[in-house]
Amino acid sequence: MIDDVTQQLTRIWQQLLGIESVSLDQNYFDLGGDSILAVQLFAQIEQVFKVKLPVATLFEAPTIKELARILSRESPSSSGWSPLVAIQPGGSRPPFFCMHGAGGNVLIYRDLSRNLGPDQPFYGLQSQGLDGRCAPLTTVEDMATLYVKEIRRVQPHGPYFVGGYCGGGTIAYEVAQQLHRDGEQVAMVALFDSMNWSKFPPPTVGEKAYYHGQKFAFHVINFLQLDYQGKSKFLKEKIEILRSRMLVWRGMLLARFFEKSAILTSESRILGEIWRNNDRACSQYLPKPYPGLVADFRPLKQYRMFDNPDAKWNQLAQEGQEVVTLPVYPAGMLVEPYVKHLAAALRQSMDRAMSRCQANDFLSAAT
Repeated sequence: MIDDVTQQLTRIWQQLLGIESVSLDQNYFDLGGDSILAVQLFAQIEQVFKVKLPVATLFEAPTIKELARILSRESPSSSGWSPLVAIQPGGSRPPFFCMHGAGGNVLIYRDLSRNLGPDQPFYGLQSQGLDGRCAPLTTVEDMATLYVKEIRRVQPHGPYFVGGYCGGGTIAYEVAQQLHRDGEQVAMVALFDSMNWSKFPPPTVGEKAYYHGQKFAFHVINFLQLDYQGKSKFLKEKIEILRSRMLVWRGMLLARFFEKSAILTSESRILGEIWRNNDRACSQYLPKPYPGLVADFRPLKQYRMFDNPDAKWNQLAQEGQEVVTLPVYPAGMLVEPYVKHLAAALRQSMDRAMSRCQANDFLSAAT
């Protein structure tokens, strides 16, 4: 059975990756695989093997040999889905739990995890609904409730380290709130280019146009300040992101114009629905004051549309915020080669948080 599965997987990989020969032990990402191809890969796997696996399975099984082993033990009716993804389960440091952004997937955190080092456990929380079987959650509170449950399966008690990029930071903030209400200690809430989205009214046509102009300019600036090798890495990742966004945009159009069509089951339709739900959930979320400290990781400059002091987390964090400004412009902090700056700053911030926890424990024991 495994040999037959292996042969079929090899053919799929060769076709998608455009290579003639693939070793059973070669890593998907090392072969040039990216997140957009991963969506197509698992769509073909479902078509051939009648098994629906999450794209994040690639973290557990990045080779044909490992993926064939998983497929051989799954039944066609098995969903294989879980919101918790072990991106890097090993390591001696406290685990870091990172919430998905608007896209719902956690492949965007692979480079961040790698740059944090092999001693840092790293878990992602992905959107419900990516398997196409369950409806996506529609509120940040419901997402956080589900993710807290999954986080505590790995780590029953604090101190906890949680975070997320953009909308993922909003979800991480609510996760921290719920953990606090459960009487647990939260050592860190790491917010990557995230803010209180409820403070922003729907943009006008002019504001949208200016935003897209700024976005293009920031991409150019990020690109130009790199050396040749850095430019190559940056451009490759940005092309991958553009391709993944095009799939989402296609899904949103399908949802609008083919609402009652069987085409709704397509991967792009699912991704488009999840993106729209996550965006709406974050914009409608009204955060309450948080009884702790947050770590706010910011780019050098923010979009004019989002440059609102009332949307910063110091308005809500009762113990204040630790502001970390990274040497990158918006939409670049998770992308190679800039992600190394975020990883270094996050690791240092985690070290400071661990020291604070140890000092607090010492004082509690002394009194």
